[in-house]
Amino acid sequence: MPAFLIKGGGASVPNLEGEIAVGSSKNASLPALASSLLFGDMPRFLNLPEIEDIKRMSELILSVDSEGNVDLDIAKRFRASILVVGPLLAKFGRASFPHPGGCLIGARPIDVFINGWEAIGGKLVKSGKTDGGNLIYTVEAPGGLTGCDYTFKVQSVTGTEGMMMTALLAKGDTVLRNCAMEPEIEYLADFLNKNGADIRGAGTTEITVAGRSGKLLRAVSPFLAPPDRIEAGTLLILGALAARSLEIKNINKCELASLFAALGEAGVETIETKNGVLVKKPKKINPVNIKTKEYPGFATDLQAPFSVLATQASGQSLIHETIFEGRLAYTEDLNRMGAKVTLMDPHRALITGHTPLYGRELTSPDLRAGLAYVIAALIAEGESKICNIYQIDRGYEKIDERLRAIGADIDRID
Repeated sequence: MPAFLIKGGGASVPNLEGEIAVGSSKNASLPALASSLLFGDMPRFLNLPEIEDIKRMSELILSVDSEGNVDLDIAKRFRASILVVGPLLAKFGRASFPHPGGCLIGARPIDVFINGWEAIGGKLVKSGKTDGGNLIYTVEAPGGLTGCDYTFKVQSVTGTEGMMMTALLAKGDTVLRNCAMEPEIEYLADFLNKNGADIRGAGTTEITVAGRSGKLLRAVSPFLAPPDRIEAGTLLILGALAARSLEIKNINKCELASLFAALGEAGVETIETKNGVLVKKPKKINPVNIKTKEYPGFATDLQAPFSVLATQASGQSLIHETIFEGRLAYTEDLNRMGAKVTLMDPHRALITGHTPLYGRELTSPDLRAGLAYVIAALIAEGESKICNIYQIDRGYEKIDERLRAIGADIDRID
């Protein structure tokens, strides 16, 4: 299997320099692609990232047959496959799907989706296992869907996006409460509204969807993928750790307010430029406590890269992960590299810096921790090998080539 071979230069001398552009958003593009099932014709999609999850979603949509069935083998490979179920249920009155795969970052139950589908008129008619042992669900709405007033138990980005799409073809209006507020939800609503939908309140905790009683959307305006805010934040952290001077272009600063606040507390100076943000490694990194929260709080997807930053701070930082209970497992590998991370419980890690890191062979456990390993390897002394880079390729387009262009010693090997 392919791997990354990285020769680190040590943390004391920053060696990255130049400019790097933020890629297109994975988390905005995936629901937009899934929403194409609600159209009578195929909308255009512009500037999509060339990553594995986008390829899988495209394959999944192409696999839909005349009865609304999808290829189960494709669907089980990535978490975002759950996003097509709502549109399939709304369009065909039926959908079968496997328990979705994706990153191994703790329990990711699908009850938030099932509860929503049942509230709007769907019914989980059966669940079982295939011969291969895969768990399969079937949800049906033979009488169609009817608008409802539904409150999410917990804020969920994909849950909010999924219910917005499911409600679009229902009879009557749907009010969704305790919605997630991530920018990707606004991007999806804006795209759908430009093509005939009437969705109000996206980006707030209350969203109203005007049902179209089965009338499909007509493709008028294309979807233009925005910059990926998680990639932007990760590159900012990389620059703070390893850059003499790095300009990050195509960045939407207002979507990263919590990260900028944390970087400022850490002593990292960022300067706005005409095309982006300039960042470089400070002489000293201060310890910072962070607590992941739903947007606009500190993003859970930036927690692992920020923990690498904390290993180079002068003092103790507390990392509190409130979203996923399994998302701190990667810290064991940081300790193997020389970090001093103490897991206080499944949700809290105490990181004591400053500690030099040393090259190791590591296996990416998930998308975000995988790139955190790459960052750690770039500031480590010696050579590191990062395996299972399929996880990284799922979300970061040609990241090795782009990092090499700013001075990183990284190669993709078989």
